[in-house]
Amino acid sequence: MKEFVISEVKAETAVLVGLITREQPEERTREYLDELEFLADTAGARVVKRFTQRVGGPSAITYVGSGKLEEIQTFIKQQEEQDDPVGMVIFDDELSAKQIRNIERALGVKILDRTSLILDIFAMRAQTASAKTQVELAQYRYMLPRLQRLWTHLERQGGGSGSGGGKGSVGLRGPGETQLEMDRRIILQRMTLLKQRLAEIDKQKTTQRKNRGRLVRVALVGYTNVGKSTLMNLLSKSEVFAENKLFATLDTTVRKVVIDNLPFLLADTVGFIRKLPTDLVESFKSTLDETREADLLLHVVDISHPDFEEQIKVVEKTLADLGCAETESMIVFNKIDQYTWVEKEEDDLTPPTKENVSLDELKRTWMAKLPGGCIFISAKERENIEELRSVLYERVKALHMKKYPYNDFLY
Repeated sequence: MKEFVISEVKAETAVLVGLITREQPEERTREYLDELEFLADTAGARVVKRFTQRVGGPSAITYVGSGKLEEIQTFIKQQEEQDDPVGMVIFDDELSAKQIRNIERALGVKILDRTSLILDIFAMRAQTASAKTQVELAQYRYMLPRLQRLWTHLERQGGGSGSGGGKGSVGLRGPGETQLEMDRRIILQRMTLLKQRLAEIDKQKTTQRKNRGRLVRVALVGYTNVGKSTLMNLLSKSEVFAENKLFATLDTTVRKVVIDNLPFLLADTVGFIRKLPTDLVESFKSTLDETREADLLLHVVDISHPDFEEQIKVVEKTLADLGCAETESMIVFNKIDQYTWVEKEEDDLTPPTKENVSLDELKRTWMAKLPGGCIFISAKERENIEELRSVLYERVKALHMKKYPYNDFLY
């Protein structure tokens, strides 16, 4: 069977493809492709070109129209002539087996979609047995409906119709099964084994969580690459791996934090992303148990990102899918040191845009009315960290009094 996990990261050149539709306008598509380029960079690919097409919806046959496919094909040929061949074409949406097969036939290069790219990054980042098992399970879930594309050269029957004019080869006559069916059976068996392993790991983690004593649990949640691990290192004085890449954290890290005389547990969790594969959420449910069992969620937001409001919605939707919508939470706006805005000229009478709003003005908008409250910090520059500690102390203290009313010796 073809190797699915790319074990060696090479600086391959890549082309990105996205659609502009009524539901997804040009500006949104541009933002999605920016994120897709960051994903490609994290995976070790270099993006050389972007292609977009304005259509009513994706083609069921080739995702984009035949004309756009020819345009991409022409560019790939030009790159080959210039000794800078295109290694892969990455599509912003999940592709079906039929679409991948047709596009590969037309372009003759490796075809990836957003889901397979994210899975590749997860495979590259996975360090512990738990993360590796969860990634492998997600990969098999993704691969299973696409097996036909992997085995188009082996679709003939291995067996025949028995003796007396059977069509099977010598030694292969009999009921038989296709290579495709055989691989599907092997993958299903492997998935069953991986689920059993995850159940055992989950049981061990549940036991670990029970042994942590009577402490309030706080979880850092948010979009990927918003600075959760940097904040974790700052609050817990630990050295959790942090990098300006997507999905730097895959395994949940839990540390004991003490503010003044009040101890609590702080968990750093895997970041979320737009169009996060359902299979990945399913596979990582045991890792996300720390989020589900938390007493307080610190929703970290990168306020310097131009589309941070959309990212907040993505995280809130994912949390709702995990059953955490009712958990007490607080938004922490990070990276205030990187926030930029453009001041309008006095004689400019056009309506102000998002780029014309200063940080002080932004603080007085909907953010001032958030029910759980919010705070503005810079984890990298350590701005307003003491204020965060103070707010966190009061929130954890209130939760501790509510959860353990007879354990008040801590404060």
